[in-house]
Amino acid sequence: MPASQHQNPKSDIDIAQAANKQPILDIAREKLGIDAKNLDPYGHYKAKISMDYIRSLKAKPNGKLILVTAITPTPAGEGKTTTTVGLTDALNHIGKKAMLCLREPSLGPCFGVKGGAAGGGYAQVVPMEDINLHFTGDFHAIGTAHNLLSALIDNHIYWGNALGIDSRRVAWRRAIDMNDRSLRAIVSSLGGVANGFAREDGFDITVASEVMAIFCLASDLEDLKKRLSNVIVGYTRERKPVRAGDLKAQGPMTALLKDALSPNLVQTLEGTPAFIHGGPFANIAHGCNSVLATTTALKLADYVVTEAGFGADLGGEKFLDIKCRKSGLTPDCAVIVATIRALKMHGGVKKENLKTENLKALAAGMANLERHVENIQKFGIVPVVSINRFSADSDAEIALVTSACAKLGVEAVMADHWAMGGKGAADVARAVVKVVDSGKSRLKLLYPDEMPLFEKVRTIAKEIYRAKDVAADKAVRDQLANFEAMGYGKLPVCIAKTQYSFSTNPDAKGAPADHTIPLREVRLSAGAEFVVAICGDIMTMPGLPRVPAADAIDVGADGRIVGLF
Repeated sequence: MPASQHQNPKSDIDIAQAANKQPILDIAREKLGIDAKNLDPYGHYKAKISMDYIRSLKAKPNGKLILVTAITPTPAGEGKTTTTVGLTDALNHIGKKAMLCLREPSLGPCFGVKGGAAGGGYAQVVPMEDINLHFTGDFHAIGTAHNLLSALIDNHIYWGNALGIDSRRVAWRRAIDMNDRSLRAIVSSLGGVANGFAREDGFDITVASEVMAIFCLASDLEDLKKRLSNVIVGYTRERKPVRAGDLKAQGPMTALLKDALSPNLVQTLEGTPAFIHGGPFANIAHGCNSVLATTTALKLADYVVTEAGFGADLGGEKFLDIKCRKSGLTPDCAVIVATIRALKMHGGVKKENLKTENLKALAAGMANLERHVENIQKFGIVPVVSINRFSADSDAEIALVTSACAKLGVEAVMADHWAMGGKGAADVARAVVKVVDSGKSRLKLLYPDEMPLFEKVRTIAKEIYRAKDVAADKAVRDQLANFEAMGYGKLPVCIAKTQYSFSTNPDAKGAPADHTIPLREVRLSAGAEFVVAICGDIMTMPGLPRVPAADAIDVGADGRIVGLF
């Protein structure tokens, strides 16, 4: 058995800091054929690709697109980003020209519960600390643009309110890129006449902002500006919508986002070029990196590997039903990431007992993987299962998983990229190439544009979550009907729910069925062009855990960051 996870004592950040990185100008020229004049370097190892250069690529043919998704996440860990990086390195290892596209990590989970998000072990993107922290400032630009619009709304009301905005019906909340439960519901403008009109308000985390969604779905600057102008910020007393364009906000917001819109180029530990750009959460937003980064990568490489957030029921569904619907992208293969540890946890094993062989629990937990395989197949995409190897995985457990997948007509491949880099995922890469070469993937969207909004929510609930129905109060149904009357009935829906279960109960592991999905609230994202359906107890502003990851993060006397995953 090759070296596996937990046999190497080095932490992810130790490995990343020891990496022999190549200058990013050399990566761009040697791996992608991009001249230095078409790059805006941010130091030696990060750069943005110029929009003029991106426009020059339009006539080039597209490469093949591989979507990496996963089973329902557990505390045992699955390694989806690590697999995305390792698979791309592996494709280059077997002689293909490949690059990857990832989302930028949010500071909220970096300092909260998740830790870093740049891969792991010897399948990482670097510079790891920069990527996980401020990177090239994109998130700051997105948060600032969002809050500029918030300021313009209150300023307009203060100076006479010519648009007649009803301060009780302001729909635009504020944003900050940090988990802070105390900001979920606030009262703003206290302190008297000079500070405006007091009203209820609140914050969402920046990755849940509609500006983030727009940023990641925009095809160019003009499309970005048009979408920003269409954002509905509130309503008049007559219930007529007021848009950002009515406040003349789209111009200054675009000015703040102009540089950020250019994709960020970095590299893996093995020198594979990588775009890391945009970062909406998949449990409360659409969970995909930017359309601009993905479409640009497809012009530069023969194989492009990208990931969608959390499991195939959340990020995977939104990648296909929202991002592909809006952009025309079509995956040629999907990779579903799983670990035997996580499958045993879905079968009822506690985290402290995961190193012990348990075939009965593993067989029960396989229901989760099987559900995700079936869901991907519903979209007409052929999947490959990548089993992220851990040292405690037994031969009998590996045989059980591969046999169960074979019965579904799907190849399951063991991968050890965490310990071995691209070489450790070579078999997964070969399986992916085989699927791509077969040409059997044919994208089928889950529902048509013409389907009523509530029926779209119900279709996802029944087909993907295997719920028996969706429960919604009359007020929520009336709101959806109102969106349809306003002309937004053809938009896709973006489900906001817990990532930890097919149901809205995060403790319901495995593959629960015949549950009811409670639809608590709906929000119209007119600029991003989807309707957000908030289900169960999901929050658009997370809180920090009892022991946040921030407790372990520090900076040494030499300036080196420690404790970041």
